[in-house]
Amino acid sequence: MFGKSTYTERRRTLKEKVGKGLILLLGNDESAMNYADNTYHFRQDSTFLYYFGINHPGLAALIDIDSDTETIFGDDYTIDDIVWMGPQPTIAERAEECGVSRVKPVAHLQEAVNKAKTTGQVLRFLPLYRPGNKIKLLELAGVYPKEIASRYSLELVKAVVSQREIKTAEELVQINQAVDVSVDMHMAAMKFAQPGMREAEVAAEIHKVALAAGGNISFPIIATINGQTLHNHYYGNTIKEGDLFLVDAGYENEMCYAGDLSSTFPVSKKFTSEQQEIYGITLAAHQAAVDALGFQKPFREAHLAACSTIFDGMKSMGFTKGNTADAVEAGAHALFFPCGTGHMMGLDVHDMEDLGEVWVGYDGQPKSTQFGLKSLRLAKPLQAGHVFTIEPGIYFIPELIDLWSGQGKFNDFINWDKVKSYRNFGGIRNEEDFVMTENGARLLGKPKPKTIVEVEALRG
Repeated sequence: MFGKSTYTERRRTLKEKVGKGLILLLGNDESAMNYADNTYHFRQDSTFLYYFGINHPGLAALIDIDSDTETIFGDDYTIDDIVWMGPQPTIAERAEECGVSRVKPVAHLQEAVNKAKTTGQVLRFLPLYRPGNKIKLLELAGVYPKEIASRYSLELVKAVVSQREIKTAEELVQINQAVDVSVDMHMAAMKFAQPGMREAEVAAEIHKVALAAGGNISFPIIATINGQTLHNHYYGNTIKEGDLFLVDAGYENEMCYAGDLSSTFPVSKKFTSEQQEIYGITLAAHQAAVDALGFQKPFREAHLAACSTIFDGMKSMGFTKGNTADAVEAGAHALFFPCGTGHMMGLDVHDMEDLGEVWVGYDGQPKSTQFGLKSLRLAKPLQAGHVFTIEPGIYFIPELIDLWSGQGKFNDFINWDKVKSYRNFGGIRNEEDFVMTENGARLLGKPKPKTIVEVEALRG
């Protein structure tokens, strides 16, 4: 945990921003895999972590702005629990570390919520993503799961986003450390992968680095020869000479801060000439996006810079044609780049995504509905303290190629015969993490090998 003052100050600021009412923050419970005592790796709710720092299941908190009180609800372990898990701090001891002196058993939470109802006090809660917490809210406040989307507190969402999106110096220390280990995970994959291995063996090597560092992975590892599938979590293929191997993996440290990196490398010792040429275009798009970043500049400009560079690069190889600006405006580039250039990152690898992209990435402005552009998670002006990823890529998706070519879509911009000759090429992306400062963007963590020379040196 950070020092006690960090959490007390965060809660003080939250109370000032929201102004009045009763804030209910539900921590996460253990989640059973197949029976109650066999659980998934526990992960605390990130907003609960942000304001209280306690990475322990079965907790809830009430912040009463009107009476200026803060209460943590939780049950101490019994001797039966301790037999299995060893001595554990009491809830009061845990609460003391984050500056909360009021602690009550979970059974008293209902009484506190009922009191708010009878006095007419506004109960504020966030959107919920865990089914168990949705049931809790139903039991506590009579809010059905289907009603949460229309009854959560928008004022609370905006207040939380405005705090969590600006990373402090002590948070950046944690994120830098998470990115450093993430780089080690990717370098391990580049050194380890050999023809004849299964994808699962490479994924295991990546995961091993994370566990050995004392934390865990920040999201399920992507380690695949089918890089054209953006989030591919299948590890059953055998890798062979001539394949490209795409890794998207990050480390979550003991404070639950994330890193998120992507790499693409040849299973052979060197890229083929075709792979090298397209890989070079993705690097150029990556650099174009980085060059377009600026303090208080919309992230959307970095995305469009990557889109234009990809379309121009593919034009140089004969895949595309026509005016680049017109093609990007129409969305023709999304044949090769159907996703966004990056997203916020912090306590969540897609930071605060549970609170809604329109508030986290767009400040409430509407998102595009255009294929490709609608998948851009971050578009708003970048402020000092924003942490985000840069990850443009080029993907040959056979099903998308077949659909659009069959529809005669973008015939003015796409040379379909050329594209079809590469339909089984796969996908390439590189990803790095940055923080915005008043003087511009700064790379987080140690540099990840990504140039052709650097990657081939590791493969050799």
